[in-house]
Amino acid sequence: MPKHATVKDYIRTIVNFPHEGIMFRDVTTLFADPRGFRMAIDQMLHPYAGERIDKVVGLEARGFILGGTIAHQLSVGFVPIRKKGKLPGTTISQDYKLEYGEAIVEIHDDAIQAGEKILVVDDLLATGGTAAAGIKLIERLGGEIISCAFIIDLPDLGGRKVLENLGMDVHTLCEFDGE
Repeated sequence: MPKHATVKDYIRTIVNFPHEGIMFRDVTTLFADPRGFRMAIDQMLHPYAGERIDKVVGLEARGFILGGTIAHQLSVGFVPIRKKGKLPGTTISQDYKLEYGEAIVEIHDDAIQAGEKILVVDDLLATGGTAAAGIKLIERLGGEIISCAFIIDLPDLGGRKVLENLGMDVHTLCEFDGE
């Protein structure tokens, strides 16, 4: 790594994964490097210094790694939003559109109390569909989302606009052009 590496320097690109024409932005190389991982977590936390946050919500699956770590640093609880059928107990669900088809995410119906201040985290913001579905779940439970934080923004896919149109504050660490 360069002496003054940025978070973006630790992220590798895998060409044609999972489909032809896709440039997959792989954060596992960032997570595997202790300096890079610490840098990312510190930068994700920085905008929220002094803010009241009651819980961190992580979106499946890499959002669990980030969310758990950030929740630990903030000494608050962590709540996962998972794909349908993965959570035990009573859940509420939200469907959303994918590029080809639909998906459903769920949260435990008692995971968030009305009025709790929530930080939503994930590794990548693309079209915003998963994050928007997660936001709807949190709001249905009465949570107040203070912000959504991501390592990577793919601005060409419009996810930031989707979330901002929902009234969300969006914080990202780096951008990659294209898909």
